[in-house]
Amino acid sequence: MNGSLKKVPYDLALVTGASSGIGALTAKKLAAEGLCVVLVARRQERLEEVAAEIRAAGGRAEIFNADLTQPEEREALIQFVRSKGELDVLINNAGFGWHGWFNEMGWQQAEAMLHTNIDAGVHLTTAFLPGMLTRRRGHIIFIGSIAGDIPSRGIGLYAGTKSFANGLVTGLYRETRCSGVHVSVVKPGPVKSEFFDVGKNKPAGSTIPAHQFSIKTERVSQAVWRIIRRPRRAVYVPGYLVLVQWFALLFGWIMDVVGPVFMPARRD
Repeated sequence: MNGSLKKVPYDLALVTGASSGIGALTAKKLAAEGLCVVLVARRQERLEEVAAEIRAAGGRAEIFNADLTQPEEREALIQFVRSKGELDVLINNAGFGWHGWFNEMGWQQAEAMLHTNIDAGVHLTTAFLPGMLTRRRGHIIFIGSIAGDIPSRGIGLYAGTKSFANGLVTGLYRETRCSGVHVSVVKPGPVKSEFFDVGKNKPAGSTIPAHQFSIKTERVSQAVWRIIRRPRRAVYVPGYLVLVQWFALLFGWIMDVVGPVFMPARRD
């Protein structure tokens, strides 16, 4: 595509949540750099549109329609990917957010978030990491969030899922050191995508205040490619958000105090 040459020794990549937003643009970026991408999401029509754009630009793309909250559909995806070859890059991007009072969230919404934001990534990682270690080649990337570093009022469960990703990546990063396999997390701030609309339109959901500070989705997909080219455990997007972890450590108590300012306690 556009005469681009592969800059990494990888050929096959799997991108979850690839029908829009970060997933779609990341898939396009990887394809533009010469990788064959397998796109997975629930929306078949949107997947076909993304794949068509990739192919029209000279790239390689395969699609697999699946609901990653369902274990049997994740197993089917795993078999499909294996039929295409040895997986080199896994982008665990599928996930959604929700803003509102946790006691109004309901178990159905909570369960769906846990299955999507946690179970899917863990399941796929357990499936493909062993083969990567055997071949001593590969990269697994979780799309996290600064919310995992600084949980706040209204996004408790979402922040918890991203904190889980931080902990898992840190452990796996240390386990795989010097193995030829890399495990990373990309932690963006608010991103301009369907993320906010999806969360707002969920039952009992509300507008996530951070949407007004959103960055362009392209910045995240570019960060994913940079971390593939120069592996490290974590990268923040924008870069200055690396300060958030230090703020949370030293001044987290401020969030305890000012939280009610941004999400006042309800008076029934």
